[in-house]
Amino acid sequence: MTVKRALVSWSGGKDAAWALHRARAEYEIAALVTTVADPGRFVPVHQIPERWIAAQAAALDLPLITVSLPQPCSNAEYAARLRPVWDRAAQEGIEAIVFGDLFLADIRNWREELLSGTAITPVFPLWQQPTRELAQEMLRGGLRATVCAPATLAGRSFDSTFLEELPPDVDPCGENGEFHTFVTRMPGFNREISECAALFR
Repeated sequence: MTVKRALVSWSGGKDAAWALHRARAEYEIAALVTTVADPGRFVPVHQIPERWIAAQAAALDLPLITVSLPQPCSNAEYAARLRPVWDRAAQEGIEAIVFGDLFLADIRNWREELLSGTAITPVFPLWQQPTRELAQEMLRGGLRATVCAPATLAGRSFDSTFLEELPPDVDPCGENGEFHTFVTRMPGFNREISECAALFR
């Protein structure tokens, strides 16, 4: 039986991490793909330095494909910068890319449009799962993460106490952009990335 191979769209956060974890039931993960702002070399929105993304990839024993983006970056430029990644992946027999999106249909539609006309299929392992249940599943499964944005929450542990203290109108997984995380431990890590915690305080 031929094993299907996939990339993972990697932000460094919990949703990408858990999507990877789920996808391993069906795919061999070939590499992580992340975009970084240039200049600065950090993940846009999450504001995670490239060196910490590289540390996660090393902890997962996976190659890291980094794509530099100008700031600001139009959708057309974004697509152009990513197209060589899709083309090379297809040449190497990679069939899919895994995304950690939860319920924002406009984001999912944009990703599907981005990959239309390529040989790569978008896969969404977490799609429409109730986010409180999902957050609790992550914690039970051994995922540990530090909140990296916004500044008012940066440095907090993503844990049961954090979830209990969130206002009712805040999504437990921050899918509406309320907060972002950096994963320090998850299934498949060969070590915990504990030295980064002070970075976000």
